[in-house]
Amino acid sequence: MKKILFVIGTRPEIIKTAPVIHIFRKDKRYNVKVCFTGQHQTMAIEMIKEFKISINYDLNLMKSEQSLNYLASASISRINSVYDEFGPDMVFVQGDTTTAFCAALAAFYKKITVAHIEAGLRTYDKYQPYPEEINREMISRIADLHLAPTIKAKENLVREGMLANSIIVTGNTVIDALFYIKNSKKCFTEKTLQQLPKDNKLILVTAHRRENFGKPLKNICKAIKILAEKNKDVIFVYPVHLNPQVFKPVYSLLGNIRNILLIKPVIYSDFVLLMDKAYYILTDSGGIQEEAPSLSKPVLILRNKTERPEVVEAGCAKIVGTNTSSIIKFSQLLLSSKIYYNRMSIRKNPVGDGRAAMRIKNKVNKIFRI
Repeated sequence: MKKILFVIGTRPEIIKTAPVIHIFRKDKRYNVKVCFTGQHQTMAIEMIKEFKISINYDLNLMKSEQSLNYLASASISRINSVYDEFGPDMVFVQGDTTTAFCAALAAFYKKITVAHIEAGLRTYDKYQPYPEEINREMISRIADLHLAPTIKAKENLVREGMLANSIIVTGNTVIDALFYIKNSKKCFTEKTLQQLPKDNKLILVTAHRRENFGKPLKNICKAIKILAEKNKDVIFVYPVHLNPQVFKPVYSLLGNIRNILLIKPVIYSDFVLLMDKAYYILTDSGGIQEEAPSLSKPVLILRNKTERPEVVEAGCAKIVGTNTSSIIKFSQLLLSSKIYYNRMSIRKNPVGDGRAAMRIKNKVNKIFRI
């Protein structure tokens, strides 16, 4: 029996890894365990419950306003102890978090095979996204199996010298998770969301990335405020990240505006329903760029660069940055021009079809000759 360990620490990692965890746990030929670092705490635990993931190791790393240096050093030390206890044949990491990089590095030191879910995404700007771009690049140097979501991601890896036979294009696992929720959840759990007007257009907003802390986030909030004042019949719903560098300026600048609803982060199933109900989405999230096209929702990206260029090239999303006037310009265009809106919303998702987890498992079966 082969031992497989999944290391997860943040809300997006849990969402994107859950379909893979479940498909391996159904196979009796694998001994599957999950290590949760606690890089995120409250939001992550809600996802663990929602996707019914059993945690075998909880490192409980989260502390208030933790630094990246603390997180990295504590992660490597404690993950190493898990490797010593379990002795995995393969470690799965996902994406570009500090948890993922530290788990990969600790596995490399133990000469344990590393599989990287969502490999090969790049902006080639080490500060955008920060610190994720460098985390992802360094994981690629370590990983033995690169599970690329798209052909472009595979091309990036080949260009960087990764062996072609170590790369498989799987599609993005977030679409597997999205379809699972969409097909099983029909109504909101959160009471505030149950009371949303049914006839008003809804704009969904998320902004939380480190590179947007400070002035960029204030510019985003200024744009949302102006848009809300210009479009009083439109409801803006903003689930606000719990990081004080996000919720303090957001509540200060956008609180007490009648058609702006600021709420705590919601469980994933409620968020999927919010995306589905939205007219379009304003976001700096990478995952939402991937998910929204499957729901035919246009995305305005609140970043200057994206490591998911496929959605932009397909016409599903547009980079508007954090310039207030640019955000307002393209938001108003989506609200006023049905032609422009339809051009962005009627698209096939370029990053996944909901069968990524099965492709991953089939590849691992071949590696272990199972």
